[in-house]
Amino acid sequence: MKEIFKTMWRLIVAPVHLAERVLKIFSPFRWLEKEMPLKGKIIIAVLLLTILGGAGFASFRFYDFTQHNPNFCVSCHLMKPAFEAWETSVHQKINCHECHHLAVDEMNQLLISFVFHRPTEVPPRHGKIIVPWKYCVECHWETSPEYPDAPKINNSRLHAKHYFMEQIECSKCHGYETHRFVPEARFCVRCHQGKVVHGTGMGELACLNCHTDRTTDLRPGRNKCLYCHGTEKNREMVEEGGTIDATHFIPDSETVKKAIKIDVPKDAPMQFKCYLCHKPHDKVRPDWGNCISCHRNITEVGKHGMHIQYFGAKCEDCHRPHSWSINKERAKKVCVKCHDKNKVPSPAEFLKG
Repeated sequence: MKEIFKTMWRLIVAPVHLAERVLKIFSPFRWLEKEMPLKGKIIIAVLLLTILGGAGFASFRFYDFTQHNPNFCVSCHLMKPAFEAWETSVHQKINCHECHHLAVDEMNQLLISFVFHRPTEVPPRHGKIIVPWKYCVECHWETSPEYPDAPKINNSRLHAKHYFMEQIECSKCHGYETHRFVPEARFCVRCHQGKVVHGTGMGELACLNCHTDRTTDLRPGRNKCLYCHGTEKNREMVEEGGTIDATHFIPDSETVKKAIKIDVPKDAPMQFKCYLCHKPHDKVRPDWGNCISCHRNITEVGKHGMHIQYFGAKCEDCHRPHSWSINKERAKKVCVKCHDKNKVPSPAEFLKG
């Protein structure tokens, strides 16, 4: 028990002696060299410790408030629009300083500007990156223990091309509007100028309604086109993929309903990508010249030359788009437009010439 009391006494007396030694260094406190009752010394030590402790606690609370409390940011009225946008964003649970990192000199510049200059508007960025990509990937590439559910871009071909290959900063697409992280539907045309979509019903579509994360060249696969122009099965195949193009941008039901429906038989001779014939950024519907660009010798096959060169026939006059092959039944319906129904040649005779 005595040992406990001795220890407690040392804890009380030690700060007293320390305070006495420190204060004796300064000339205003030379009077401490004179004899002073122990009680007085204890009172002085307690006051000093209280002041130092209070100052330390206040400093910690101030630091914690400025570094970890988003309300500090809105203390400057210029930050109010950004703060309100943050409160309704997907990052509303993330502290400002986890994304926005400032050096000491930058923080001092902001403080001086706020106190003395009293700015009325946020200065222009002039291309300055506010949040570098290295902070974004801490959650969206690696797995953050604090935000394990953050969407990952690890398997995204869109991000592989724009972020890794072309080294475009994340904030250029995901932060051009303050705290709005999903780009608008047609944001891509800001860089891909001249890529305006033509065609009835397609003019207002989002870029990701067609371009996809599923193909290596980011161009639409067949099922992306058939999402609007095909059956319910095609739509299910696209939505089940769960990639970016199906998560954020899907045509609404009214757009799908208005789209012309097409049938592509499994045995159709042309199983390549739709965009090889259809050019949404140029001309949606192909003319017969598009066919000739691949079928260059077609005028030498059977009676094609006579029909094309002498009678001005177009490919789609006889061939049905997306199925193309002409059998006997199809010939009876098509050829009678020009031929007597009793003299309709069979497809085999037509090809012989």
